[in-house]
Amino acid sequence: MKNLRPLLLFSLLFLLTAAGPLYAQADAPSGQRVFVCAHSFMIFTARLLPPMEQAAGIHHLLAGQQMLGGSRVIQHWNLPDEKNQAKAALRAGIVDVLTLSPHFLLPDEGIENFTKLGLATNPKLRVLVQASWPANDGILTRPFHNEERNAATVESLQEMQKLHHSLWFDTLEKQVRTLNITVGHDAVCIIPVADAVTTLREKIAAGAAPGLTKQTELFNDDLGHPKAPLAELVTYCHFAAIYGRSPRACRCRET
Repeated sequence: MKNLRPLLLFSLLFLLTAAGPLYAQADAPSGQRVFVCAHSFMIFTARLLPPMEQAAGIHHLLAGQQMLGGSRVIQHWNLPDEKNQAKAALRAGIVDVLTLSPHFLLPDEGIENFTKLGLATNPKLRVLVQASWPANDGILTRPFHNEERNAATVESLQEMQKLHHSLWFDTLEKQVRTLNITVGHDAVCIIPVADAVTTLREKIAAGAAPGLTKQTELFNDDLGHPKAPLAELVTYCHFAAIYGRSPRACRCRET
């Protein structure tokens, strides 16, 4: 991973400078108690965040994690109380940052439910919602294979990104804006992970990604589960959103 650090950081820093106030708060304090409530496109951040935080001199505080494969947030909400670690942690008031990963089906009332529950015990709770990259590169009308990603060009990736925004991201953004108005402040923010993924893939397609020559080096399977370089880029995005600072201070593990 050492050769990839400049590229991963470039992708992330681009997003931080381009994103508006919806995405991150620059005054986020250190030592946040983070609960990761996720599907498989995000759960790995619970494992990768601690070493990044420690490398940046931040004491890691994991409030907990909850995983349901291929899930909408509402499915996490609907878990029975005896199995619902996310609800228990929020009710106990031990969460500063809750990270959520909605599915393609939106709006997702689970985002609103968790936000209101958490704010009732911690008015300073921040809810960070990951805008994930499209599974199967957005192709749902026929079988899709991972190897097809290698043929994607800068132009086709930009078109995919535009379509992803119009079909999914814009709906998520609208839900978050409405929810923030309802609770009276910007408690919920979006982490634009899909844009970071597209930026990195564009660099690979253009032959400008040190250490990476094929886009399939980012993905484990047809669906799009991440290999190490992509998982670390996604976690960089989470670090920046949680702590409001560049991840330059983080030192990637060697792989």
